[in-house]
Amino acid sequence: MQFSSSFASLFFLVASASAAPYLSKRIAQTTIDAVTPWENACNSAGGETQCNPIAVNAAAQLLAAADACGQQDSADSMIDLAKTLNNNQAMITAAQIFAQQPRNSPNSVAVIYCQSAPKNQELNGFFQCQFQGSNQNTFTNGATVGQPGTIPFGLSAPVSPLGSCPGNPSGPIPDGVQISTLIQSPGTPASSSGSSASPAASSSSASNSSSSGDSGDTSFPPPQQSSNGSSSASNSDSGSSGDAGDTSFPPPQQTSNGSSSSASSGSSGNFQLSNGQTAQQQNAKFAQLTSGSSCTEGSQACVGGSFAQCVNGNFVLTQCGGGTQCFALPLVNKAGTSITCTTQSDAAARIAATGATGGITGSGSSSSASSAPATAPSTTPSAVSNPAPADNAATPTPSTSSSGFQLQNGQAAQGQNSNFASLTADSSCTEGEDACVDGGFAQCVSGKFVVTQCAGGTQCFALPLVNKPGTSIACTTQSDASSRIAATGATGGIMG
Repeated sequence: MQFSSSFASLFFLVASASAAPYLSKRIAQTTIDAVTPWENACNSAGGETQCNPIAVNAAAQLLAAADACGQQDSADSMIDLAKTLNNNQAMITAAQIFAQQPRNSPNSVAVIYCQSAPKNQELNGFFQCQFQGSNQNTFTNGATVGQPGTIPFGLSAPVSPLGSCPGNPSGPIPDGVQISTLIQSPGTPASSSGSSASPAASSSSASNSSSSGDSGDTSFPPPQQSSNGSSSASNSDSGSSGDAGDTSFPPPQQTSNGSSSSASSGSSGNFQLSNGQTAQQQNAKFAQLTSGSSCTEGSQACVGGSFAQCVNGNFVLTQCGGGTQCFALPLVNKAGTSITCTTQSDAAARIAATGATGGITGSGSSSSASSAPATAPSTTPSAVSNPAPADNAATPTPSTSSSGFQLQNGQAAQGQNSNFASLTADSSCTEGEDACVDGGFAQCVSGKFVVTQCAGGTQCFALPLVNKPGTSIACTTQSDASSRIAATGATGGIMG
């Protein structure tokens, strides 16, 4: 399945450049367009199924809250794959241009630069341009020109002119425009001495292809109900070391309660137990929060049973789908936790499976969220408590045996994923319907799918529930989705 420009339905707002004083408004773009040239080159080179996951991950690194080096890491992954495909120069050139695409600005300021060297020498001296509408003298970390993060790695002075990059040395890029539509060559890499160097030649040695997934522990909006009315959440075992994207959850250690989601251990069993105990601690602290609680910008939590994100010092709440509430859950394959919406019984079962005792909060309590309603209104539209997609959901038939419904759940997920593959943002849909469209989480609003892009390294999939008949829709890695479906006994991969 190849992702297309249908991510335009995300309603990204493109702010226009304005004269001083700068207006504090979001400057964004259709991020998937930035990776289309590379993905096309990759497909032409024979990359096949390896191309799309890297492209989707890369698109997420252009979001405002992505890690400062996420864009460079994705460009490295692009070149890694190019080197396994006969050092395909078209892919390498497209990666070098992608590395210079401006990132979204959350409030009309310049975005800080990566402060570490790239893996591949082909990226040395390349860094992102800025959008014209941004104040080029102030950066997203609050710094002014000349302070840490405002000078690209390897340079000793601010770029001149401000907002420029090697591919567009004359200055910033028009707001929302893809640099790939303006240039065909990546330009001459910058150097600390100010001298020009010829673009680095392709290395003849092949590198291991890997997609950077360090944009957050989890990466999905609250999963919605399946066709049988049950709902669950996937523990997306993507990396937990990076900052979150615009639609992803940052690592739980960044939540306002200060708890840490990561617990390293020398054995799988130990980290799983520690994950369960950490999830319990987070749930216990979440139970004390209200929407009026103090919080750190960008932090996430569960408040009053809803998913909460801290915006401008206040929690903004997103209601979970019918029959579900927000919980901290233990990851399965690595140290850490995730925050998402699921059923109370599913959360309890997942925590108990780690060996942790005491229920969801570790004290025998069955709920992680205060039963009292949040005290402040949410400024985020509530998620619709909706039925399953009418046209693309498979309904598993309950079985008297656990193994029976688990297999049926896996097959139902395969059927949904197969149907999702044929959908676009323009497909007809039923109000409130949820699906996966071009790899993003999609909800039908006013007869059209509104697509929310998954965070780096993840895509939207239908997944089988574990403890009851049904499926969920959530963002996770392709390998995680495949393994969850295979664990039910269903054969044939994600789509059967």
